[in-house]
Amino acid sequence: MPDRVLDLSLIVVYLITITIFGVHFRKRQESLTDYFLGGREAPWWAISLSIVAAETSTLTIIGTPALAFGGDMGFLQVVLGYLVARIVISFLFLPAYFQGRMFTAYELMRRRFGERLRRFTAATFLVTRSLAEGVRVFAISLVVSVVLETGDLASIVIITLLTLIYTFEGGMKAVIWTDFVQMVLYVSGAILAFAMILGHVPGGWAEVQALASAEEKFRVFDFSFSWDTGFFSETYTFWAGLFGGLFLATATHGTDQLFVQRLLSARNRAESRLALISSWVVIAFQFTLFLLIGITLFVLYDVTGAAPPEPLDRLYPTFVWSHMPPVVAGIVIASILAAAMSNLSAALNSLASSTVMDFYLPLTKRTDLTGADHVRISRWATLAWGLVLLGVAILARSWGSVLEAGLAIASVPLGALLGVFSLGVLTRRVTEGMAIGAMIFGLAVITYVSLYTNVAWTWYTVIGATLTFTSGWLASLFFRGEKGASEGTS
Repeated sequence: MPDRVLDLSLIVVYLITITIFGVHFRKRQESLTDYFLGGREAPWWAISLSIVAAETSTLTIIGTPALAFGGDMGFLQVVLGYLVARIVISFLFLPAYFQGRMFTAYELMRRRFGERLRRFTAATFLVTRSLAEGVRVFAISLVVSVVLETGDLASIVIITLLTLIYTFEGGMKAVIWTDFVQMVLYVSGAILAFAMILGHVPGGWAEVQALASAEEKFRVFDFSFSWDTGFFSETYTFWAGLFGGLFLATATHGTDQLFVQRLLSARNRAESRLALISSWVVIAFQFTLFLLIGITLFVLYDVTGAAPPEPLDRLYPTFVWSHMPPVVAGIVIASILAAAMSNLSAALNSLASSTVMDFYLPLTKRTDLTGADHVRISRWATLAWGLVLLGVAILARSWGSVLEAGLAIASVPLGALLGVFSLGVLTRRVTEGMAIGAMIFGLAVITYVSLYTNVAWTWYTVIGATLTFTSGWLASLFFRGEKGASEGTS
């Protein structure tokens, strides 16, 4: 690998530099507010880009080009749903989150219903996020193993440990500001990669446009609506994309601690809303960019007659490393690792925050702890979750397509979470017992649907949220009981 020494050097320098940059925030960690919410000092634009970085992972970067290579640009229909979701969250959930001082999304459930539901929703988050993030960590190994030829296991360990170091030390401040640096890097790297791939196509953009148009690769909208052909089994129709994206993003950004933690880190509700809405512009741009990369690679492989690598998730990183000139390849691969590390650091901090705030402190009821004690406990929780994610990533090597595997895993419980959170902010008569029962019902049904039917993953959150909310609301009409822990917010 002598011709790649410079590229490898760039990648190593990046990994070391970003780790040192994150660690330097250690000295500013004096309380739980500092460690988990960045002291609520970050500007809205930094939080906005941090939201994008949390929403983006190696799954996005290597999985999205693979989707376009084998299909078209229909995934943008899901992204359209992401925009509607942000508007809904801004007016439905943010007012509730900024009533008082909250560290996690699940404190809202305690205030509205009680401690049992808080722990139930938090536990659902911990299990779901660890499984979904494990898939993302495995996706990182696909890139690292292509570059370093280290194999999946060693690659997983390398990236996890480096990310764990600065997240352990720097907390949320390290997460937000490393997210900012990493997001700028991976978007710049993707733009550079697109230009370089396009330069390899004989005839350039004109050839891509002609051949891709003939294959309907640029198709975005599919308005087909037929029960006979399996309406709910089609993943990327307009209806599945819009409603699936709407419910999925409302669930993730409105109830998942990974995203809510960023919203709570804003200086006030107005800046939180601005950060959330503005993040969609960047999300839409980057998904379009990665889909175009996949289409351009499709045309390139078609005109050259070369066989694409298997699985297709290796398509983009393999091409970058094998066909791009020195320095350029190093920059692009470093940018892919940047996205991976930013997402992983966010997951580690959010898992630790929920563990400490929703379980450890309420259960131990310790009043003798200082700010330094809280930070120390939080760091050990971060370390523990790093080891858990490492284990899940090793298991995830046999779970199939990384992008759709990650989205499908997340979509199963998120619908139930969205449904029960909606019960919390939209109803008054639903009690804690009713809400727990509704959530269990929603989880059971959507788990069955995901395992034993051909319903597409884009519908999982829609079905789960609808069943959970409807069953809880109907229960409140037919059964009398004491009201929840509070009168709700509606």
